[in-house]
Amino acid sequence: DVDDCIDAVEAAIDAGLADPGRVAIAGGSAGGFTALRALTTSTRFNAGITRYGVTDLVALLDTHKFESHYNDSLIGPWPAAEQAYRTRSPINSLDKLRSPILILQGSDDPVVPLEQATALADAARSRGLPMAMVVFEGEGHGFRKKATLIDHYETIDRFLQQYVIFSFQEEK
Repeated sequence: DVDDCIDAVEAAIDAGLADPGRVAIAGGSAGGFTALRALTTSTRFNAGITRYGVTDLVALLDTHKFESHYNDSLIGPWPAAEQAYRTRSPINSLDKLRSPILILQGSDDPVVPLEQATALADAARSRGLPMAMVVFEGEGHGFRKKATLIDHYETIDRFLQQYVIFSFQEEK
């Protein structure tokens, strides 16, 4: 998925459909994982947004029953595939993060605990990257409250305007 996202952006740029100085990637949950992996393995994106994005695949081993064996077929069975879990976890390659990032997280997320989002925010801050983190109280893995949804989209709009739309960056 990560390579597909990067390739799609490159194709859109090559076709003149995207401005190489104004490319962002966003996703939630597994899509947030994809966005984070793209941001830590490529310099193509000028900004990223993660909503309750998975940062640590190892931590997902201790998740709720519904997703408890989800990664067995995607990555491999634990512990045989431990190295792949660690290598692919964005939390272990945040030193490669180069773009502004917006982190949106529920305070009560049982799948991606707040600690994972906080570690991501701390890593971005320590690198001096422009970043913002918004924690929505009482929300879990996915936002449900009307006020949260409105605030979340308004926050995304402000972030994109500041770091992508009105902040032209030369092609990387």
